[in-house]
Order: sequence, then C-alpha cells, then structure tokens
Amino acid sequence: MRLSVIGCGYVGLVTGACLAEAGHEVVCTDIDGDRIAMLKAGGVPIYEEYLEGILASARKAGRISYTADAGEAIRAAEAIFICVGTPPKESGEADLSAIDHVARQIAAEARTPKLIVEKSTVPARTGLELSRALSAYSRNSNVRFRVASNPEFLREGTAVGDFLHPDRIVVGVEDPSSAAELREIYRPILEKSFHCPVHNGTCPPGAKTEFLVTTINSAELIKHASNSFLALKISYANVIADLCEKIGANVEEVTYAMGLDPRIGGQFLKAGLGYGGFCFPKDVQAFIHLAAKVGVEFDILKAAERVNKQRVDRFFEKIHQALWVVKGKRVAVLGLAFKANTDDIRFAPALEVVKRLLEEGAVVHTTDPEAMPRMKALFPQVQYHEDPYDALRDADAALICTEWNTFRTLDWERGGSLMARKLVVDGRNLYTPQGMREKGFEYYSFGRE
Repeated sequence: MRLSVIGCGYVGLVTGACLAEAGHEVVCTDIDGDRIAMLKAGGVPIYEEYLEGILASARKAGRISYTADAGEAIRAAEAIFICVGTPPKESGEADLSAIDHVARQIAAEARTPKLIVEKSTVPARTGLELSRALSAYSRNSNVRFRVASNPEFLREGTAVGDFLHPDRIVVGVEDPSSAAELREIYRPILEKSFHCPVHNGTCPPGAKTEFLVTTINSAELIKHASNSFLALKISYANVIADLCEKIGANVEEVTYAMGLDPRIGGQFLKAGLGYGGFCFPKDVQAFIHLAAKVGVEFDILKAAERVNKQRVDRFFEKIHQALWVVKGKRVAVLGLAFKANTDDIRFAPALEVVKRLLEEGAVVHTTDPEAMPRMKALFPQVQYHEDPYDALRDADAALICTEWNTFRTLDWERGGSLMARKLVVDGRNLYTPQGMREKGFEYYSFGRE
C-alpha cells in the first residue's frame, strides 16, 4: 500500500522504516527541513538499534522516500500516519497544536479519500476533535476522511523489534472498513511474512500477535493507561527500596519474589533513579490532567509522579553522605541517556544530576555510548569522554545514571586504579554491594545494604 508518515522523530522514523520493511511504499515528511535533508543523504538523525540498516535497505529497494513538502506526502498516500510530537504544557495537559496543524494540512491538500491514523500519543477524545478539524477545513466536499487510533507501544532501544514483533496491535476505529484496511497494512507483521532484521532474516516462532479492534476513545485511553501503570510499578519499587534501606532488607530479593507471582510480573519492578524519557513523564501528566478534566481524581498516579521526582533528591543524599563536600570534587557521570540503547536525553535523570553537580561546584566528566552529542549542546562546560576509563581517571566518585551494558561489564579493578578515590554511587543497581566492596570500593545503591 502507499502510506505516508508525518513526523520523523523516534516514533515516526521507526514506523516509516518498519512499514517499508514490511513491504509498503512509504513517504516520510517532517517540518524540520534539515532532518529531511539528512535522511535524503542517507543519514539517520536518531540512534535506534537496527534502524539505520532497515532504512538503508528500504531506500535501496525504493520502498521509502522523504520530502519536505507535506502536501506531496499527503496526496501520495492511501493512509496517513500522524507521528508528530504532543509535548506537555506547563499544566501537564498535552499540547495538540501539531496534531491540529497536520489536520489542516491534510484537509487542504487531500484530493482523494484518506485513512488518517493517529500514531502520536494523545488523550482520549482527540480522534473526535481530529475528525471535526478535518471536516471543518476540507476544501473538497467529495473527499472523505476516516480517522483511526493506532497507539504505539515502542520502547526506545528496542523499538524496531517491538514494531515488527508486537504482543498486540490496537486499532480504534469508527467503521469496519478502517479496521480492515489497518489489518491489511499490518498483515505482513501478523503473518510474519517479511524479512526480519532483528533475527537475521527469519522471524522466530513465538506468541501470536493480538489484533485488537476497539473504539477510538478506548484505543487512545489504552496507551495512557499502559504507560501510567508501568510508571506506577517503577515508583512502587522505589518506595519499597526506601523501606528496605530503613529496615535492613534487600529490594532485589523482595521484588524478585514479587515478580514470580504471574499476577504481578517482574518487569519494571526495578529500584533506582526512576523513569525518564519523553513518554512516561508526559503521559503520566497528561493522564492526570485528562482525569481531572472529567472529574476523576487520580491520586495514586499523582503519588507515583511525586515519588519519581524525588529519586534524584534521594540520589544526592547518597552523594552528600559519601563525598561530604561536592564543591571542587571531580565526579564521573556514567550514562546520560534516560535508558540504555538510545541517545534520547529528554527528561533523563542524568540531566538533573549533571545540573545539580555543576550548581554545587563539582568538576564533571561524563561518558555515554550514544547521548554525548545531545548533552554537549546543553552542558558545554562538562568534559566528555568516549572511553569510560578516561572519565574515571582521577575521579573522586563515579555516579551510575544509565544501565548501559558497557558500564555493567566495566573492569572495576582497572577503573578503581585510575580513580582518586574508589567510590561508586550506583543509581541503577548494576553491581552487587558485596562484589564492589570486595574490590575495595565504597559503594552506595538503592534499597540494598
């Protein structure tokens, strides 16, 4: 099918690349002309595992193209995926101005019927407003627009695998024909009849992907409800960690045992610096705002958000306990991205950690496998190192802020020999307290003695 993707950020670029990999003809457009120019030249503006390879493959096969002309992309497609940003306002409400702008573009440029697919994360009832906007701004009474919601459940760092091997595909529709068209779009993925870059060409046998058809309001709510529940689990684990520290228990023993209960599950029961990134913080805020707008008090989610905001405070309590005075100390920050396997630093805990260290007069040296170019634009006064051992050299403390495997497997015998003081404050519980102390380190982590 001929598809267009509007917005070439993390969601849009992965969506376009994977739909092309599945065999469709995809045109991608973005308001950022420099980004389109980079993509046309074969560059990739974000880091995501496997993405560069499938973009190159799709381009070579002629299944993906890029244009700065949104009208061209709109006219070319049978179905249009909207993947623009919905950042939070100061109130926490989602800013839907980009969605509205795209609706007006589509209404003005379309010459044939279109299926308009919301891929951006939006609050419930957005689809209804999108339909109204398309109708209000349409210049051609003969062009019919059908709106559907198709929320993304992509995790940065594993987004390509998540798209091509989803546990569920949710489509919120107003009519059976829209559901049928979306099923056809996703048919190669449902039938595993595509070249799989994640598994060297052959899709492995596994659980069947559920194709779930709902109303548009339900589909929009499913996305916020899912992300908010995962945020709740993370904050719950962090409160358990604080309790473990007070009574001398081990949070990993507690959460591991909890996770063995299939009703609970072990994923996202990880204590540490808390959640970051662009999705969880803004989705939690937007969900709280949506609930309040319709008269529902979401106190449990407000508490989860409050717990998460306090994690950096708890981290600095440990830093101050260990270093006493931060001013003038050389501190190595290991990890800048909000999670491993991405270069995304939006709402990353490391942002606040570096900011506070600089405010307290520390000399900050950092390292990250992918996120340093983005961080340099915000903190040019920080020293950046490709080699983590160079970041550790002469450091009074090492702070672990991202769970990269590179840091998980560091040779701390070597690292400790380079440091001025063998001190690690582990914000991701990557190491065992006993193992680090046997290597001669002062070691601090969350919820463990």
